Formats: sequence, structure tokens, C-alpha cells
Amino acid sequence: MGGAGVVLLLLLAGAGARVAWRPPKGKCPPSCSCSKDSALCEGSPDLPESFSPTLLSLSLVRTGITQLKAGSFLRVPTLHLLLFTSNSFSVIEDDAFAGLSHLQYLFIEDNDIGSISKNALRGLRSLTHLSLASNNLETLPRFLFRGLETLTHVSKDSLSVPLRCTPLISEMWKPRLSDEGPRGPPCLPDSLLPPPELSWFQTVGEAALGVESFSYQGEPHIILAQPFAGRCLILTWDYSLQRFRPEEELSAPSVVSCKPLVLGPSLFVLAARLWGGSQLWARPGPGLRLAPTQALAPRRLLRPNDAELLWLDGQPCFVVADASKAGSTTLLCRDGPGFYPHQSLHAWHRDTDAEALELDGRPHLLLASASQRPVLFHWLGGRFERRTDIPEAEDVYATRHFQAGGDVFLCLTRYIGDSMVMRWDGSMFRLLQRLPSRGAHVFQPLLIARDQLAILGSDFAFSQVLRLEPDKGLLEPLQELGPPALVAPRAFAHITVAGRRFLFAACFKGPTQIYQHHELDLSA
Repeated sequence: MGGAGVVLLLLLAGAGARVAWRPPKGKCPPSCSCSKDSALCEGSPDLPESFSPTLLSLSLVRTGITQLKAGSFLRVPTLHLLLFTSNSFSVIEDDAFAGLSHLQYLFIEDNDIGSISKNALRGLRSLTHLSLASNNLETLPRFLFRGLETLTHVSKDSLSVPLRCTPLISEMWKPRLSDEGPRGPPCLPDSLLPPPELSWFQTVGEAALGVESFSYQGEPHIILAQPFAGRCLILTWDYSLQRFRPEEELSAPSVVSCKPLVLGPSLFVLAARLWGGSQLWARPGPGLRLAPTQALAPRRLLRPNDAELLWLDGQPCFVVADASKAGSTTLLCRDGPGFYPHQSLHAWHRDTDAEALELDGRPHLLLASASQRPVLFHWLGGRFERRTDIPEAEDVYATRHFQAGGDVFLCLTRYIGDSMVMRWDGSMFRLLQRLPSRGAHVFQPLLIARDQLAILGSDFAFSQVLRLEPDKGLLEPLQELGPPALVAPRAFAHITVAGRRFLFAACFKGPTQIYQHHELDLSA
């Protein structure tokens, strides 16, 4: 038994170990020694079934226990410390410690454990110290520590592989992996780093089609396009309640996109609307409210479907993709106090999405439409000129790009058929990967901390989170989002606030869900 375990056992047992206690009949098994609040069982062939309901600590030494099954300790819900040492069981099943919501110290040392189920520790919401030392564990299952928000110390010897000790900084989930008991430096093998995890944090009522993050006056904000509520809703972080709360809302019936732009002390919001005309809202400075200042291209933007911000020749511009036959996708650039049409693009093609990106050091624009393959434009002589289209990419609803390892990748969303990942080869995008995606309206890459993620939303199944594996250059499944499940997701955005990272998921047929991103950061 490790020294830390002995010390903690003595602390919990304390003077109680020296106080004689006559338990009620049948409450102290014959193979155990019982004091006021603790029990030590040695040599028992099975897990004892009768204990005091107020037992605080339990030690099981050299027993004949061969496995830890689900619900093994339901009869002792008050345990604060549980210790196993020199036993012969090799497997810990799911929910083995169910019911132990008060357990703070769990020591499973010097046993023959070769595997542990991924939900073995589920329900231990008060656990602070964990030791799996001197077992036969070579790997830990993904998400073993899910839900253990209070866990602060994990023994260095929990894995039978060499460990590398480095400073451990974790903003969301803060386990300290110790090689000298609770106060030692943290250690973890690189090959067994728990993967990042997105867990539910908060729900924002009302359906939304779009979500964007932005920073204003040094504070991070989120803006949601909520068509059924008829508004653009701005959220900010409440440092007292530790939650997101509404800050301001803009009246925008049938809105499909709310695109923010910060220029010094001024804040602009483009509200693209299906009916009633798209508008520009402005806030001249802090402490003032946003107010509508301009109707945007009323004869060109008849049925906008998407809006993007881009910078051209040092000036901010918006591009609004129009999905009507009579309207046209329009580039709006700043001129004086407002934004005015600079160029019409792709008339009559019923564009569904616009994506601004940089290729070969020049601005480019990619338009997806219901009528043809995505078309790539490049900025030349003060205008966008057609450069090429994307082969083998029919029925693409939307595109999003990301950069990794010096390469530019493209995520193409398809509602019917496989969504695709492509890579720029210097002259065109070429297919790299196909992903089944029936019912998808969004395939969005996001760089969160050090992880290049991509989220494939679905109207008919769980939304999938994928992570780019640098060695393979491919997106690999990481987790499903939920519960709660996303209902018709349409957009994702991430934001960092108060040292914590969050993912917003805007849903067309359900409320916006907020997830918190957890990871172990081993940077020195």
C-alpha cells in the first residue's frame, strides 16, 4: 500500500480507530476489523455485504475478490475513502463505484488489474485523489475521467509505462498527476494523453441559424442569428454567475446571418434577412446601443443565405450570398460611414454559401450554389475574377477552410451523399477524404487550443467531432456531441473567456447548446 494511502487512511480513521465500537449485529463481517467509522477486511473470499450505513473508510487487503462489478458498494454510500491492496481481481467494470457520491479518496494499488472500463469511475463526483499504482495497466480508456470535475491528484505509477514529468496546466479539468504523493510534480506519458473532450455547459433558448464570436473593448462576445425570435442576440460572460447572459438584442425578423465587425471603438453588425431587407447596425462607441443605420443593396439581396467578412486592399467588406434567382451575391465595401455594393457576383446561380480565404498570398472567395459546383474567385485588379471550380463536388451546400502544417484544407458539406475534405495543391483543390453525412448542413473546422477539430452536423444523427491527426493528415472521429443531442445544427463557433474555452452550436429546430472544451495542456 502506497505511503499516501496509509497517511490518508490514518487521517480518516483518526482517533476513531482507537475507539471500541460494537456494530449492530451483522454490520461487521467476521473477516473484518471495525472501528467507529472504518473497516479493515483481510483475507475475505468475497466482497463483504454487511457494513454500517455510516461507514467512512473501507480497506480491503489480500481478499479473494476476483472482479469489481457494477454497484458493488451501493450498501455503503457514505464512504469517503476506499482502498484495495494486494487483491487478485483483474477487471473493473462500468459503474463499479455507483452510489459513492461522497467518495474522495480511491486507492487501488498492487492488484492484477489489466483493464478498466471507460465508465468505471462514473458517478464519483466528489473524488479528489486516485491511485491505480502497481497494477498491469498499459492504457487508460478514452474519457475515463469524464465528469470527475473535482479530481486533483492521480498517482504517477498508475500506468506501467515510463512517464515524462512536465509542468501541467489545465484550465478546464485540473488533475495533478503526482510522483511523490499529492504534492509532487505532475507526470503523464505522451502516448496516453486523454483526448480533448466537449461536455455540455449551458443552453440558450430559441432556435438559431448562425453564431459568431467577436471581441469588443477587450471582452469576448457571441452573437446569434435567431430567425423565429426575430433578432440578433448578443451574449457576454457573466463573471459573477459564471454563465453566458444576454447583453443586447437587435430587431431582425427572418434573419439568417448576423455578422459583426469591430473597427476601433465602433461596432457594426450586418443583419442579413430573408424578408424586409438586410440592414447595417452600428454602435459608435462603448456605452451606446446599436441602432440601424443603413439598408443594404435592397434590389440585389432578395434572399440572402450567408454573409462573410473579408478585408480587401486594407478595407473591410462583406459578401452576402443570395439564393434567389432574381437576386445576386453581392460584395459590399466600406465607403464613408456605410457599406455599398462594389461588385455583383454569380448572378442567377442561387448561391447558398460564401467562404473567404487566402491562397498563394492573395484573397480568394469560394461560392457554393444549388445550381453548379463551387466556384473559386481570386482578387485581381480591384475585382473578384473567376479562377476555377472544384471538380467532383456536386450538390455542395457550404464550404469552410482551415490551415494546418502549411497546407490549406477545405471542408465541403453535402446534405445527400458524402461530405468531403480537400487540400489545395497550388492550382486546385483535390479530394483527400470522404465522410458519410446524410442530412448535413454544416461541416465546420475549428481550432480550439492546440486541436484542429471539425464538426459534422446532422439532422438525422448525432453530430460528430473529428480531429486532424497530423501523422495521417486525415480527420479521425473524436466524439459525438451530446447529450443533449443537437437538433438540426447549422453553425458552430468557439470562444475563450476567463481562461475557459466554449463551443456554441446553433440549431435550427432546437435551442443553442454550449459545450465546454477540456484538455490537458503539457506545454512547458
